[in-house]
Amino acid sequence: MLTMRPFDERVDHRSYARQGIDQIPTVHLGVAASAMEKRGIRTERGDLNREIEVTNGRLRQLKARIGKLREWLKEEAENTAPPTLADYIQGILTRKAQAGKSGYSQSLYNLKDAANMLNFLTANGIEDMAGLDEKFKSMIGEQLDIQGKLKPVERRMNTLKKHIEQSDIYFKYKGKKPLTESEQILFTAAKDYLKGVMNGKTTIPTKAWKTEYAKLTAERKALNQRYLALKEEVKEAEKIRKSVYSILRQEQREHAHRRTQDMER
Repeated sequence: MLTMRPFDERVDHRSYARQGIDQIPTVHLGVAASAMEKRGIRTERGDLNREIEVTNGRLRQLKARIGKLREWLKEEAENTAPPTLADYIQGILTRKAQAGKSGYSQSLYNLKDAANMLNFLTANGIEDMAGLDEKFKSMIGEQLDIQGKLKPVERRMNTLKKHIEQSDIYFKYKGKKPLTESEQILFTAAKDYLKGVMNGKTTIPTKAWKTEYAKLTAERKALNQRYLALKEEVKEAEKIRKSVYSILRQEQREHAHRRTQDMER
């Protein structure tokens, strides 16, 4: 009976690593073992090489699967947008509703309020709490901007109104004879007033004043309408902002409570 010698071959794996080959090298059979294998006699080294071939086949399959997984993860990373604040809130509300926590739902929102909240976040492209705060600040800033525009418009309108009133009095009594004492006082006051605002000009631009006054009246109306509408929008935005903060705070408290319970188990 042929006795097999213990394995004394040493395999250098560095050549495989340098070639980028992810496989296990087979062992050298030797003359005796090779002759036995050719005659159909299984040897320990032959069995070992057969096991190595099976393992290498599995490694190749695994490598191919890992390659496909990496490609899929890369595509997902490129195609999947991160969840927005609306997505996060929607997830919390849906989970609470499915869990049957009606007290939570009723305390923070109803269906209409929830829809308004999510629509507001989505319509304004709000991605996170910083974006929500920034949107609210910008709405307040627009309010202040409108107020800043209204002040000079109203000042100019008051000035034009006085110009037009004095111009109307002047032309009403100009050339009228005789004037009563009160009419003379009004006419003289109007004449002196117009002389002070005309800066040496002789033609009184009553028509231009009235045209400008009408234009500013329309502008003031538009600014006031936008201000009133924005006032309601700010009120609604503040309500939404408070609701979002309430939902997130409660979610954080429940998360902390669950962690405490897990640690105590």
